Amino acid sequence: MNMTRLIGIFIVIALAEGARAELKWEQTSVELHPGFSDKQSVAHFKYENVGKTPVHFRSVHASCGCTTAQTQKDEVPPGEKGEITATFNIGGRTGTQVKTVTVQTDDPDPAHATTQLTLKAVIPQLLELQPMFVTWRSGEEPKAKFITAKANKDAGITKLDVVSSVPDFTTKVDPGSAPNEFRISVQPKDTGKPTYTTLTIKPNSPAGAPAVNIAARVMPPAPSPGSAPPVRAQFPATIQHEAAPATTMPPAAAASASPNQ
Repeated sequence: MNMTRLIGIFIVIALAEGARAELKWEQTSVELHPGFSDKQSVAHFKYENVGKTPVHFRSVHASCGCTTAQTQKDEVPPGEKGEITATFNIGGRTGTQVKTVTVQTDDPDPAHATTQLTLKAVIPQLLELQPMFVTWRSGEEPKAKFITAKANKDAGITKLDVVSSVPDFTTKVDPGSAPNEFRISVQPKDTGKPTYTTLTIKPNSPAGAPAVNIAARVMPPAPSPGSAPPVRAQFPATIQHEAAPATTMPPAAAASASPNQ
């Protein structure tokens, strides 16, 4: 290969690189700290096309159904800026939640065609409940059982309302043994029959704070020690045979086969 041809190849490569579309991201990872009463958390991922040709988005896909992602435009001309927003629906989630958004463009270079954006939401826990579930055995004395609720010190909670989904249980809330602590009493009216309830715990602060649900249950009677579990009847398999074709006997042969002869 002569020097002139080699130089020509380098020039073509350089021109191709210079004409390439390229998105430059301000950041590909965002950490958010939503408040106690926030229903959603939104991350903004800003970009700029620093290349010489337009960039086209092929797909913008979130990692789960609780997160939606949206781009402002389908095409980004050279020099233009924009952003992709990722909206995380908090629901009843607490703690650290990590969600991703995968962005695909028409960049011919695979290293630049796909970008993964990360949204990290650190959601404060409003109430810490222990235990989350209380039970009574069938026929057990229907005494009250207790749940300890520790409120986040930054939430300003001074009161809890607890409501049972069925009238078979009564509830009461008293101050706990420590600051920001409550003692929830749950008592069934009768343990002679299986009963289940959802206990909805609603704090008085902050405004718009979500309620928390826990459960209480009277269990069904345990099987008697000597009783055997019911046995499902076993039936022999029925085998169907193909019926043989009927055979017609001649009258003479039928008469000779008669037992009266």
